[in-house]
Amino acid sequence: MNTLTLLAGIGLILAAIPALMIVNNLRAFRVPSVAPTRRRPPVSVIIPARNEAANIVPAVEAVLAASQGVEVEVVVVDDQSTDETPDLVRRLGHQDGRVKLVSAPDLPPGWCGKQHACQVGADHASHERLVWIDADVRLAPEALAALSDYLDETGVELVSGFPRELTGSLGEHLLIPLIHFVLLGFLPITRMRRSRHPAYAAGCGQLFLADRTAYRQSGGHAAIRNSLMDGITLPRSFRRAGFPTDVVDATPLAECRMYHGTRATWRGLAKNAVEGIAHPRRILPMTILLFGGQVMPAGLLFATINQPLPFTLSLMAVLLSLAVRAVMARRFRQSPVGVLLHPLAVMALLLIQWTSLVRWLIGSKREWRGRSYQDLPESPTVVGQSPP
Repeated sequence: MNTLTLLAGIGLILAAIPALMIVNNLRAFRVPSVAPTRRRPPVSVIIPARNEAANIVPAVEAVLAASQGVEVEVVVVDDQSTDETPDLVRRLGHQDGRVKLVSAPDLPPGWCGKQHACQVGADHASHERLVWIDADVRLAPEALAALSDYLDETGVELVSGFPRELTGSLGEHLLIPLIHFVLLGFLPITRMRRSRHPAYAAGCGQLFLADRTAYRQSGGHAAIRNSLMDGITLPRSFRRAGFPTDVVDATPLAECRMYHGTRATWRGLAKNAVEGIAHPRRILPMTILLFGGQVMPAGLLFATINQPLPFTLSLMAVLLSLAVRAVMARRFRQSPVGVLLHPLAVMALLLIQWTSLVRWLIGSKREWRGRSYQDLPESPTVVGQSPP
């Protein structure tokens, strides 16, 4: 067996790992449904908002329209905006008494701005069931009822929904769909639901729902005050406190355009990369899995075009990856551009991860929404925990 055949065989194996995981997870990653007759507890929807004048009105209006079968209040936390955000929310509050504006105090040392605003919002919320959404999320009318029913049905204390991610630029088409690919390709959802171990923590910071009692007992957002990646760290804090968490497909329940343009997408994904794939204990194995299974086979196609066996193995790996990406694109309403350019997308994602790690190692500040952060997000002994 020559070297190219060996590499092609390894590439096929590494491509098969996430492909098989995705096939299994697509059945488990279901959309919550609305129970036909159920009395639901009221919900407080908390929206942290820093200079969100372009987003806040449609975000609040969508929440108010999502009150089918559930009593709702909207708590918008103005995080020291310098635009018209607070004025717009005040007008909404005058029109509808369910809208409440809260001004966040100065950011305390050691806090990330979003986590502070989320905590302030929870402290001012009136109801025992809490929802956090980003200002660029648009809820569907049945979203709150469906998520609330899911919480009651499953008995979990925190559920996170992954909205439909809207994309516009090439960079968005390439990178944003990889959120679903990484989640479903490397998290065994069924096993996650059987365990409360923090290593299985997962979520999307765009949409969370929790009961207040568990939220308080887990430490709230204060427990993750210095994190820029609440999608992982908030579920992890619940699990450390002994509470089960879950993830659901919210494609028909919410939509969000995370970033506008390739540059903004790069910066947005880089800001918290060290808390995810780019963490020093995680980046090397993830690079081997992603590069070896998603990028290398495409390169080997050109290097082995005159060698039948390694070429066939590489082609099988590429087709396997593209097939699962195509299935996911259809399921989650993603752009076909990301499917066709999947190896390039994964290579770009890895470049973001390694660049972010190098910048963190040399002490570069992470900047987001006009604030600078330089602290280590979490203790490596915690992030490096392995599942049982």
